[in-house]
Amino acid sequence: MPDPFEQTTLATTVNAPAEVVWPWLVQIGRGRGGMYSYDWLENLIGLGTRSTGEIREEWQDLAPGDRVVVVPEGYGPMPAGSFFPVAQVLPGRALVLRQSCPEHPWNSVWSFHVLPHGSDRCRLLSRWRTHRPREHRLRIAIRAVEPVRLVMTRRMLRGIAAHAERGFAAGAPVPAEATSDDP
Repeated sequence: MPDPFEQTTLATTVNAPAEVVWPWLVQIGRGRGGMYSYDWLENLIGLGTRSTGEIREEWQDLAPGDRVVVVPEGYGPMPAGSFFPVAQVLPGRALVLRQSCPEHPWNSVWSFHVLPHGSDRCRLLSRWRTHRPREHRLRIAIRAVEPVRLVMTRRMLRGIAAHAERGFAAGAPVPAEATSDDP
């Protein structure tokens, strides 16, 4: 997204190989693995969140056009819910989500990148970019939501990292298909 109105990059070092991190990342979303953030806080506002502590085979496939749900339909202040359509998946390396009008009030891209850092570590990166909406009230809304999004995304990255690190330390097998250098 060229010349974004808002842009944020957050990252954390994970003491596990990228191949161990990817299965946790690719299963994010409500109705899937969860958001790996502050479940208790999301439940406090009525979202009914539960992030899983296991990798589930049925959540390992995401393709362009699939939806990553962040707010379920029927939620009070947002009865239509909120989701990010999957724009691109580079297995083991990147997951790109994109919201756009008219389904969403503004255009945004939320991408995740898993960058190998040696043989047994990686960096997990989240990048958020938002296009400048025409309406002033939407620009204010973006700025108002930003601190909450930063806190929740930071916890999400650390939550994914913690699950991957626990599995790696316990000797969980590294998925064979994820160890390939092929895109």
